[in-house]
Order: sequence, then C-alpha cells, then structure tokens
Amino acid sequence: MNLGLLGTALAMGIAALGSAIGIGIAGQASIGAWKKCYMNNKAAPFILTVFAGAPLTQTIYGFLLMQQLKSSIADPAFLFGIAIASAIAMAFSAIFQGKAGAAGADALAETGKGFSQYITVVGLCETVALFALVFSMVALA
Repeated sequence: MNLGLLGTALAMGIAALGSAIGIGIAGQASIGAWKKCYMNNKAAPFILTVFAGAPLTQTIYGFLLMQQLKSSIADPAFLFGIAIASAIAMAFSAIFQGKAGAAGADALAETGKGFSQYITVVGLCETVALFALVFSMVALA
C-alpha cells in the first residue's frame, strides 16, 4: 500500500470531520439563540448563519491539500506525515472555530451587539487552518 495515497485521502477526510463537528457545535448554538429570540419576541438575526457555517472552509482546505498531495512526487512517508499533521490542525481549527462561533451566536442574539469582535475571533481560529494549508503546500513545492 502507498502511504502517500492513504495520506492524500485522509487529508480531506480528517479536515471534513473537523468541519462537521464545528458546524454542529455552532449550528446548535445558533438554533438555540434563535429560539431565545423568538421566546422573547425579538427579531432573530439571520447573520448567525455566518457563525454556523464558518467551519465549512476547512473542508475546502483539506480538498486543496489533497489535490496538491496527489500531484506530489515526494517520499510517500513524508506525504503521509504532512497530510495527517495538516489535516489534524485543520480539524482542530474547525472544531474550535465552531466553539467560538457558538459563543458569538449566543452573545449576538442576546445583546444585538459585537458582531465584528465575535467574527474576528472566529477568523483567528480560521487562520490556523490557512497556515497549515499554506505551509504544507510550501513544504511540498
């Protein structure tokens, strides 16, 4: 079996797993925040979907890395290692982005204020996945 090809497949799969978990966390909080708004006869801000959907991008990063790995001629053990390490970083980025998004959704629904601060923290979580992608692609070049 070629470890490089296995790593190629796992790059997207692990990143997507993190996205799914992060979306689930932020999505549950967004739904709960909307429920609170409805119970208090307040407008339910649609912008909360931004928090719920933010972790989805890590799946795209995993796909981009997978494509780069497929075309690489590097040592299969190296490909496997970089794929696993990068995908785990992307997955954790997505999970914690979902947690930050959950807190942001709750706070925004309750106060109606602070969207720019909350989304900044969500973006900081995103940066980890971007760094993992870019640094991995540089290492493969």
